[in-house]
Amino acid sequence: MKAFVHKGTDTFYTTVAEPKVAKGEVKIALKSAGLNHRDLKIPDRRGNINTELILGSDGAGTIEVVGEGVTGFEVGDEVIVNPSIGWYQNSDAPPEGFGIVGMPNHGTFAEKIVISAEQVEKKPEYMSWEEAGVFALSALTGYRALFTKGKLKTTDTVFIPGAGGGVATFMIQFAKAIGARVIVTSRDQKKREKALEIGADVAIDTASDWDEQLQQETIDLVIESVGAATFNRSLSVLKKGGKIVTFGSSTEDNVTINIRQFFYGQYQLLGSTMGSRQEFREMLGLMKDHDIHSEISTSFNLDRAKEAFHYLEHANQFGKVAIKID
Repeated sequence: MKAFVHKGTDTFYTTVAEPKVAKGEVKIALKSAGLNHRDLKIPDRRGNINTELILGSDGAGTIEVVGEGVTGFEVGDEVIVNPSIGWYQNSDAPPEGFGIVGMPNHGTFAEKIVISAEQVEKKPEYMSWEEAGVFALSALTGYRALFTKGKLKTTDTVFIPGAGGGVATFMIQFAKAIGARVIVTSRDQKKREKALEIGADVAIDTASDWDEQLQQETIDLVIESVGAATFNRSLSVLKKGGKIVTFGSSTEDNVTINIRQFFYGQYQLLGSTMGSRQEFREMLGLMKDHDIHSEISTSFNLDRAKEAFHYLEHANQFGKVAIKID
């Protein structure tokens, strides 16, 4: 079968052996997959390893083979991959053994994947294949950050720096679905306009003076994923006693804060990552109830996955980048 892999110092499209199904597993003929920033970083994390790893965490397709002991699924079912491995019930932090599809085990940038049936959910009927293939990792990350960690309420205002990323596009829609007020930033005017189209109430230029722009706002919750470049700017617009939830760092990891200012402000700082199967299923319910769709920036065929990596690396997207497999 065809796949996009990392090996040695390179990533490339190639032919690999088709996986076999063991007890408790299913084989999915994939129709689409989604590219995440995690995929860009895996080659560096693996280093010069001379074995092929199929990249990709998100995917959707039809079940081709059902392994021994699997119940609830049958051949022909349309399904999505839940990339959160070994985390079933909501908890304060991931359990021991938690992992993510796509490393160290093979991922979704291939014609087929064999995976535990515990990692599979039925595809939302209202979604296209491209939409279904791209949302799982980003949407789950955003759902947990907003609701499990951030405790976002209908009466709250949430501030999300960086409106173009996949997680941000889902958070905008999730927050608006419950009636919260949403403020975002972007350097790109077109991205600010798109953010307003999908539900943001206010979209400001990242380069502007946030304190001045938002002086009339009361921000209850900040969702931070940029890191050092924006962390202290985000903290400065958060109300006293407010929450800041961080799940990523697209800029420098190390952040210096004025700790005295922080504790006098009675701020709350919370970390978040991915989410449990329980949260994943709750999220699917929210998406179905409010007809929430994946915002797709562009699509690439599997044999052009390297171009897709380049596209995402240069932050050209608003929303998700899809990989078409079928």
